[in-house]
Amino acid sequence: MITIKTDSRKVIPGDTFVALRGIRTDGHDYIEDAIQNGAKKIICEEGKYSVSTLVVPDTRVYLNQFLQETYNEYLKKIKIIGVTGTNGKSTVVHLLCEALNKVGIKCASIGTLGFYIGSNLLEDLENSTPDLCDLYGYISKAIDLKCKYIVLEVTSHALMNGRVETIAFDHAIFTNLTQDHLDFHVTMQNYVMAKQCLFKKVKPSGLAIVNGDDPLSTNFLLPMNHNIIYGYNEDATFKIMSEELGQQDTKFMFSYQQNVYEVHTKLVGKYNIYNTMPVLIFLMCMGIEPVKILKVAYSLTMPEGRFDVIPYKNNQIIIDYAHTPDAIMKVIETAKLLVKRNIYVVFGCTGGRDRLKRPIMARIVSESAKHFIITEDDLYYEDFEQIKNDMLLGVTKNNYEVIMDRKEAIKKGISYLNDNDGLLILGKGHEDMIKIREKRLPFNDKETVLSYLQNDLNYTNK
Repeated sequence: MITIKTDSRKVIPGDTFVALRGIRTDGHDYIEDAIQNGAKKIICEEGKYSVSTLVVPDTRVYLNQFLQETYNEYLKKIKIIGVTGTNGKSTVVHLLCEALNKVGIKCASIGTLGFYIGSNLLEDLENSTPDLCDLYGYISKAIDLKCKYIVLEVTSHALMNGRVETIAFDHAIFTNLTQDHLDFHVTMQNYVMAKQCLFKKVKPSGLAIVNGDDPLSTNFLLPMNHNIIYGYNEDATFKIMSEELGQQDTKFMFSYQQNVYEVHTKLVGKYNIYNTMPVLIFLMCMGIEPVKILKVAYSLTMPEGRFDVIPYKNNQIIIDYAHTPDAIMKVIETAKLLVKRNIYVVFGCTGGRDRLKRPIMARIVSESAKHFIITEDDLYYEDFEQIKNDMLLGVTKNNYEVIMDRKEAIKKGISYLNDNDGLLILGKGHEDMIKIREKRLPFNDKETVLSYLQNDLNYTNK
């Protein structure tokens, strides 16, 4: 068990609390809270406290050295796979963990969806990539439960804020990179360099699996790594040759070492070919028989809140986590495979995040949907009016309305469905709360839809 903490709220009696100085907060301000929660020792850069106190020049350096010296030998008992990119991280983490367990290799996962051992959710997580001390704790837990692999979602914020500072990765996967998080990184080049850090942390014996179709992929093909490229690109190690996109499944072919493989999966949409390929590649590189891999591919399931389809009469209601321009475009493109007539959309933008992408997302939706509703997402400390006004800068048609209350917006969106129409509810996916300042208000898109449909006397779907 990890007995050293950097979050005073997570301290339990007997823990050591390390006061880290961050960009927005200073752990020294929470030392007394840590002591009140039972901390027996304080590591800080200044001050003297009522419990054992060690003053060091740099608490972050102390923490990193302590974790490496105390736990890194133990962490060698498990293989750590890092997955990064703008879109698809959570899905690839989920699919790879699921696939490894299906071939008999016990695997855990950490990411936006939570901390899982196999298919069992052990804990919801506040951040896709947890605090470094928590991360060591989760990995140690996975080792104690006899996991051989753990798949970790690695965000650019985590890489820049030291949340994986002392972790050495056995393998790394790059999905894609499109505009996001420029409120934090300011420029796309900074964003790229942040993501690239993961591939500098891959062990010499490890694999670097890279989507070669992404225009920025060369940034992740570092010369010291064993690089494996996938995609339609002629230079791809695993080359996708063709695809057949269906309403309920996808078939595609890829070649590797002069052999051609035909994959049949129940995951829909071209973007899910890209999500599936790293999984197939990893299993093949492990030496799993191709016949077994192809069988596993057909059995893979999408994670909760990712293109989650709810039939309503002869219409389709689709819930998805998409919250970037690229993700929204791909979800709409995939929805058009299922929806014969009109597409309606309910979505908002997150407060305190990249404002530049808001009008871009609104423009994509305005140009693609019959009608759409602008509503609230996580506002954090930003006013809804500001977010709405930013979004309206991208609207190209008079085909929208504004309903701030997300529940009412969803109900209104459902009311528009008539005959073979589709409603996309975007941005929240699996999440079960709306964050407004310090408040955490219980809310889930799917539960809201199902509750509304259950009260609809004309709802006949089972």
